Amino acid sequence: MLDHIAIQVRDVAACADFYDAVLAPLGGKRTKEFGDFVSFGTTGHSLWLVPVDEDSKAREVHLAFAAADRAAVDAFHAAAVAAGAESLHAPQLWPQYHESYYGAFVRDPDGNNVEAVCHAP
Repeated sequence: MLDHIAIQVRDVAACADFYDAVLAPLGGKRTKEFGDFVSFGTTGHSLWLVPVDEDSKAREVHLAFAAADRAAVDAFHAAAVAAGAESLHAPQLWPQYHESYYGAFVRDPDGNNVEAVCHAP
């Protein structure tokens, strides 16, 4: 249903480096740089990083990226921690969501809650 989402960040370059690392295990990559904006996707530009304007403060968002399998969730988490992210929840099953929900949660450089999730058993 979503075509793309943009999140405001304090340091676009630092966040772009983070997303380069954590999206690679999920098949994502940097797809475009447009001025101060940077996009990521598998084929298009589904995630945009944009600088927070001078009069505002970036607010936390939750992003959940689809993973092809549980190994990709594990690789996402490992890449995030290696990139210096705080691990909120190591990869695990979350049966309260549904019996096959396997996810990992980290904080990006701007404090956003970023997840990789696999819904397959």
